[in-house]
Amino acid sequence: MTLARLAALHGVATEYSPSAGVTVPVPDATVVEVLAALDVDAATPEAVRASLADAEAAEAARLLPPVLVVWQEQPAGPAVSPPERAGQFTERAGQPPERTGRARDRAGAKAAGGAELPAALAAPPPGAELTVTTESGDEVSGTPRWERLPLGVHRLRARARDGRVSHSTLIVAPARVPQPPGRGYGLLVQLYSLLSARSWGMGDLGDLVELTNWAGRTLGADFVQVNPLHAAVPGTPTDPSPYRPSSRRFPDPVHLRIEDVPEYGYAGGEERTALDALAARAGELREKVLRKGELIDRDAVWVLKRQALEVLYGVERGPGRAAALAAFTEAGGRELEDHATWCALAERYGAEGASWPAGLRDPRSPETERARAELAGRLDFHRWLAWLTDEQLAAAARTAREAGMAVGIVHDLAVGVHPEGADAWARADAFAAGMSVGAPPDAFNARGQDWGLPPWRPDALAASGYAPYRDLLRGMLRHAGALRIDHVMGLFRLWWVPAGRPPTEGAYVRYDAEAMLAVLTLEAHRADAVVIGEDLGTVEPGVREALQRRGVLGTSVLWFERDWADGGAPLAPGAWRADCVATATTHDLPSTAARLTGDHVALRHRIGLLTRPLAEEEAEDATEVAEWLACLRELGLLPAGERDEEAEIRAVHAFLRLTPARMTGVWLPDGVGDRRPQNLPGTWGDMYPNWRLPIADAEGRPVTLEELAASPRLAALMDVVRAPGTAGRSGGSGTPGG
Repeated sequence: MTLARLAALHGVATEYSPSAGVTVPVPDATVVEVLAALDVDAATPEAVRASLADAEAAEAARLLPPVLVVWQEQPAGPAVSPPERAGQFTERAGQPPERTGRARDRAGAKAAGGAELPAALAAPPPGAELTVTTESGDEVSGTPRWERLPLGVHRLRARARDGRVSHSTLIVAPARVPQPPGRGYGLLVQLYSLLSARSWGMGDLGDLVELTNWAGRTLGADFVQVNPLHAAVPGTPTDPSPYRPSSRRFPDPVHLRIEDVPEYGYAGGEERTALDALAARAGELREKVLRKGELIDRDAVWVLKRQALEVLYGVERGPGRAAALAAFTEAGGRELEDHATWCALAERYGAEGASWPAGLRDPRSPETERARAELAGRLDFHRWLAWLTDEQLAAAARTAREAGMAVGIVHDLAVGVHPEGADAWARADAFAAGMSVGAPPDAFNARGQDWGLPPWRPDALAASGYAPYRDLLRGMLRHAGALRIDHVMGLFRLWWVPAGRPPTEGAYVRYDAEAMLAVLTLEAHRADAVVIGEDLGTVEPGVREALQRRGVLGTSVLWFERDWADGGAPLAPGAWRADCVATATTHDLPSTAARLTGDHVALRHRIGLLTRPLAEEEAEDATEVAEWLACLRELGLLPAGERDEEAEIRAVHAFLRLTPARMTGVWLPDGVGDRRPQNLPGTWGDMYPNWRLPIADAEGRPVTLEELAASPRLAALMDVVRAPGTAGRSGGSGTPGG
């Protein structure tokens, strides 16, 4: 009981519930190791008692909790367009749709009405003197008017009559994140998989600009959602997964469109010769993927792009460009310097930090400072790469606005970072050493999961005023119309697996969800961005309700939406939740064509992933598909008669548009009948080419962006999405806008 009490004080669970009515105890050894990662000694009974006494004494001495949240009403400002009109569009003959943009409040930082106060502020310690130092440095003493405090992350000091002083972080946040105006639809795509005639072997930010321009102007799309564009850990081979990055704070320059770097047009002489030769080699790489069936080779792409960027770095920049780079560098501050330092050190010593000289493993050591000076030129190069990538991300966001998109680019935030990457090195104090994020055993995976990502320490986040989290969100939202948060349940708790233990021997560690959500709503409000939470799978009771209260949209996938009160029948469209992004599939699931045809079962059988006989799996899958097809026919979305794959895919998406979902996402490969998932969970290495496949048609032939734009099949599908309730109308296509 003493260990359980100590664990509870530090947010460490000593049991978990994999299903209703089932409780599984966490091994004591796991609890001890997790506490050790939080700098709490529980190795012996004596240590447990001493640590418990210290923790209870510290808690009793505090006048206020470490973090407090005040939820403000939205500030007063310009009137917002009525819901029934916002985001709607009208079509004129021969012209693209025109939509009203989001009329989002950007006026003032003071709340017009009341505020939700935590108990500690509603009834502060008797006789305590409270002083707030705001984010801008202003000081408010006495008993602050909480509802009049500016939005932001402030410092709160409480002084008791007996001389005790406590400091807390005070987060004043808007009640909800910004919302999409009305109901909209858009495309979901893994950017690397979208090659055009100009790509250097994988999709890039130039392709994103083209896709966004075309989708907004021709399809009337409100958004384009992409995979995480985070910086990868360099290596041979590089881990192709976008969900295990080196840094979530900075994007990867492999996504750059080389020809869109302004200095490309000014290169001459030997520089031009070198660039032309590299472009020719990139064309060969592209053709291998598009015409010869080879996989996307991120490493080969980066070899060519890096050589081209080294050439362009030597091209003289004009005074305006030089000034812009200097301003970006200054604004990036320590974060950018640390990232550039890690990149330069990884060039010299390799990406495995454990093999670096001991002094270089600490970003604040004298050895690292000397290395910064020695490698100053390389630090400048990597800062320049970050600036170029930021410029091209800004161009994509600007294109989305100009194309009339109501939301714009939806960026994706991975759940964590590589343990040897730049973020883990620069923010080592914020990560739990010797721990990895994963998932406990459940009905779908009896062995549990270990994702190999170090978790943030909740105590370190609180002590820093959530600075690492705030900086991350601010960077991600910089050019985002919306942010998708992978495994959004991680804002509440994460499954920590001690190094050397199987995932079955992990433990849940709880985070201050109120503070995490407050920072999220604050940064989303400042960026005027929608927030989408990936809340698929096992979700703790109350989590979806808490997210909905703060305006965070959920994720609803057609095949998982069942009416369990009616024996698990397909959930009627009117019964779906409205606060969600509704889709037919995701990057981790079978494409709609594969689901309808049963190809996904055959694929898993070939690889050896089935846990039951093939015939049993096929029969269950066929029954599930038949139930959905019957539902579509009953709603009049699919005619009776022989099966027609394209008509069925259109009917699935017509169904999605009948739901009240605020956003409907169309998996772009579904538009051409692609059979292959981009990622097949449970596979690694050569088992399946995860994250390396170009978009392809039903026969597996790669399809370029230009071919997608001209595809009658995709046009017919998007016509259905544009006109809810229809499932077979064909329409015109178009070409990507420039």
